[in-house]
Amino acid sequence: MADVFFPSPPSSRLQHPRRAAAAAATVSLRGRVASLANYGRVESENAARNWISGFLALPAAAYMLSEQEAHAAEMERTFIAIKPDGVQRGLIAEIVSRFERKGFKLVAIKLVVPSKDFAQKHYHDLKERPFFDGLCDFLSSGPVLAMVWEGEGVIKYGRKLIGATDPQKSEPGTIRGDLAVVVGRNIIHGSDGPETAKDEINLWFKPEELVSYTSNAEKWVYGNN
Repeated sequence: MADVFFPSPPSSRLQHPRRAAAAAATVSLRGRVASLANYGRVESENAARNWISGFLALPAAAYMLSEQEAHAAEMERTFIAIKPDGVQRGLIAEIVSRFERKGFKLVAIKLVVPSKDFAQKHYHDLKERPFFDGLCDFLSSGPVLAMVWEGEGVIKYGRKLIGATDPQKSEPGTIRGDLAVVVGRNIIHGSDGPETAKDEINLWFKPEELVSYTSNAEKWVYGNN
C-alpha cells in the first residue's frame, strides 16, 4: 500500500480539547497505518480505507464539546496595575489600548490611592528585599489604575506586553521598552503566574466588582463564529 501522509495539526492552541484529541488520533493513526503496511495483511486499498474511516469515526463522540464551552474553559484572568508614575505621565490610554488591540477583554477597573499597609500586602513576597520599604512608599504615593484583563494566555502574554522589569532590558514594542527608562519608574505591574493573578485580583477587587460578559469582538479574535 502506498504511504499515507497525515499532516500534523498546527501547534497553536493545541490545548483546545478538540484539537488535542484530533492530534492524538492523528499520531495513533500514523503508527497503525505504518504497522499495517509493514505487516502486509491489508488485502486491498479499499479495505484499508474502510478501516481508516472507521478509526477516524471513533473519537467523534469526544468532540461533542462545543467550541464555545472549550473556549470558555481556556480563558484566564490577570491583574494589571498602572503605577503612580504611569498615571501621572498620562499613559493610561496608551497602556489600555495595547491590551485592547491585542484582543484581551477588560473585566474590572478602578482608580485608587492604596495605603502603605495595602502596598505591603501587595508586595508581601518582597518583604525581605532591601528595597521593599521604598517600593511600598512609591506604590502608595499616588493614584494607581487597577485592572483585571481576561483572555486566552493573558497572564503569560500580558507579561510579554509589559516587558522586562528593567526598562533598559525590555524589547522595543513592549510597554516598558517604549515608555520607561529606569527600574524605579517602570510604570506598570502585571501578575507573573496563575496563583499570583488569583491572589492579586482578590486583594484589589471584591467579587462583585468583576464583570462577566461576552464581547462582540470575541468571534473575530478567537474565530468562534
